[in-house]
Amino acid sequence: MAKSGVAKHGISIRLACEVYSISETCYRYQPVLGGENAVIADWLLKLTQTHKRWGFGLCFLYLRNVKGYRWNHKRVYRIYRELELNLRIKPKRRIKRDYPGELAVPIAPNQVWSMDFMSDQLVSGKTVRTFNVLDDYNREGLGIEVDLSLPTARVIRALEQIIEWRGKPAALRCDNGPEYISQALVEWANRKRITLIYIQPGKPTQNAYIERFNRTARHEWLDLHEFNSVPHAQLLATQWLWEYNNERPNSAIGGIPPAQLLQVS
Repeated sequence: MAKSGVAKHGISIRLACEVYSISETCYRYQPVLGGENAVIADWLLKLTQTHKRWGFGLCFLYLRNVKGYRWNHKRVYRIYRELELNLRIKPKRRIKRDYPGELAVPIAPNQVWSMDFMSDQLVSGKTVRTFNVLDDYNREGLGIEVDLSLPTARVIRALEQIIEWRGKPAALRCDNGPEYISQALVEWANRKRITLIYIQPGKPTQNAYIERFNRTARHEWLDLHEFNSVPHAQLLATQWLWEYNNERPNSAIGGIPPAQLLQVS
C-alpha cells in the first residue's frame, strides 16, 4: 500500500511509511531467499523419494551434517510442511513400564559388539534369516549375513570375516538363542579371548543397541523390498548397510553417520 501511494500520488517514502506505520527498512526490504528455498525444496523431494521412510529429522540431519548446508531447521521444516511430506505416524498405546536402567556406552571401537537375528520371507514364501552385528561405540553395522539357515558354524564364520578387517572385539553381547549358547561358540570365544555377555531371558532392553538397529533395518530395508532369492536379499542388505554407515544420520551419536564418528574419534 505504501509503494502504491508513492507511485500513484508522488508522496515521499518517509511520509508513506508514517501514514501506514511501517519502517523504511520494511519498505525497502527485498526478499533474497527464494532461490535457496527452491534448492531446499528440491533436496527434500529427492530425499523423501529416495528414502521413503525418512522423516524430517533424518532429512534435516543429512542436509546439515552430511551435505554441509547451514539452513535453519525452522526454515527447512516450514518448506517440508508446505510440500506436505510429513509421514503419517500411527498412534501407539502408551504402556507404563519400569525404568530398565541405562546401557553402558563404550568409549572406543571394538569394546563391545552386539549381535542378533531377524527373519523375513522371499517372494516364494521361504523364510530367510539375517545375522546382524553392530559396534556399540558408533552404532556401525559391521555385517548382515542372509541365508535360509544360520547355524552356529555360520555365525562363527561371519564373525571371523568381520574380525579380519575390523579387528577383534573385547566382548560380544547376545541373547540366549541356541546358536549363541552352543559349546562351539563358547569354545571359539575362549580361543579368541572374547567375553560373551548374555542378556537375561525376556529382557531385550539389555541388548538395546542391536534391537534399535533391527528396527531401522526392518523399517528401511526389509519392509521396502521383495526378495527373489537369498543372493538378491544379500545384495540389497550390503547396499543398505553401506548407506546406513556412510550417509544415514544417526541421532544417537549426534546426528552424523557412524563412519563419520569413527573418523573423528
